[in-house]
Amino acid sequence: MGRKRNNRKTGARYERIAGEYLEGQGYRILQYNYRCRQGEIDIVARDGEYLVFCEVKFRTDSSGGLPEEAVDFKKQRVISKCALYYITVNGLSGTPCRFDVVGILGGTEGKEGFCDLNIRLYKNAFDYRE
Repeated sequence: MGRKRNNRKTGARYERIAGEYLEGQGYRILQYNYRCRQGEIDIVARDGEYLVFCEVKFRTDSSGGLPEEAVDFKKQRVISKCALYYITVNGLSGTPCRFDVVGILGGTEGKEGFCDLNIRLYKNAFDYRE
């Protein structure tokens, strides 16, 4: 149980790092960790006219594959269902939207925060999945 909590805490830290990165790319963060009965979306943001649903994945190294490779078809379906729910409950039908993925690799934590992070943004990483 403690490990699960640590994973959630670590995930939240990297989601904030991803959010800061996205803001630097011109995104406006609307919400972190949007949860509904269909699942969870790490970051909901605006990028120009687009409503963006963003999944953040972190790995300390690439020995088990790149972080973004963990956003498989099953995960894409969960994110898609959450996005549809978000759009519906917020009355945003007709709003152009897309699914982005932020992969964060490596990094060490020091006094000044994290350094040596390799952050990659994949805009329109996947299409809506039924």
